[in-house]
Amino acid sequence: MRDRRYEIFDVFTDRPLAGNPLAIVHDCDGLDSDGMQAIAREFNLSETVFVEPAANANHTAKIRIFTPNFEMPFAGHPTVGTAVSLALGRGLGEGAGDTMILVLEEKIGDVRCVVTRNGGGVFAEFDLPQLSSPIEISASAETVGAALGLGPHEIGFENHRVAAFSAGVPYITVPVRGLDVAAKARLDSRAWKEIAPDRGNGVPASAYVYCRETVMHDSAFHARMFTGGQQSYEDPATGSALAAFSGAVLAFDQPTDGAWQGWVEQGIEMKRTSRLRLEIDVEGGAASGARIGGNAVRVATGTLTA
Repeated sequence: MRDRRYEIFDVFTDRPLAGNPLAIVHDCDGLDSDGMQAIAREFNLSETVFVEPAANANHTAKIRIFTPNFEMPFAGHPTVGTAVSLALGRGLGEGAGDTMILVLEEKIGDVRCVVTRNGGGVFAEFDLPQLSSPIEISASAETVGAALGLGPHEIGFENHRVAAFSAGVPYITVPVRGLDVAAKARLDSRAWKEIAPDRGNGVPASAYVYCRETVMHDSAFHARMFTGGQQSYEDPATGSALAAFSGAVLAFDQPTDGAWQGWVEQGIEMKRTSRLRLEIDVEGGAASGARIGGNAVRVATGTLTA
């Protein structure tokens, strides 16, 4: 047992008590995987990050990401929140536009992050360590919709259709007609388990419900994310889902070559409004690179004895 410093950040927001909360545990000497898992269960947030020294002296830190039930190879809001935490801890300047580059070692690989002071606080953006690619799904759109409590006429818009993608973590992307349909979506975890691809840890891929209609005038899409598994829940902001969703943007919107950029709003139905920025470098109709970014704000600090 020893004292370990921790912080709580709200991520993908520039104000406290919005966005997606994240616990970050520092001083992780002597903690093994079981200890980290137990602490993640104690915090009981969607993810908890454990910061360790980097294996490569040129990198900033190694991080491990745990849900209350298992370890993740990669996740977006832990990457953004940890990058902001470490940049602040390393003396990120107070002036607007001040920037720091960090490299975080995650299970999926090395993740480059750029942290910048902006008008809304501190913004972090990371390069996707793995670009989105389609994965096979055998369930029909009607079956997927039914597992979300939606009818066939409420699924799809324009040429967007139900699909599945992964950029390290798999998601089924479910386009819906508009905000009213998105608002009434509810995941039947038992029905979902029968249709969703397995993540590889016994947990089915999560559902990413989205529509073109938005609440905020400058958003490109409105989204909700529901995790699969017996302990299903809704997440207020999900970077790994947005990473996967970049594949849907390419497949269905078919942006022209160059840089595509858009904001995605999430968490509004949960009263945890979140804003995530997606950028895709498009060459020959395919992605040559992609980035996800958002603000993060520290809301608590403390000492954990474990």
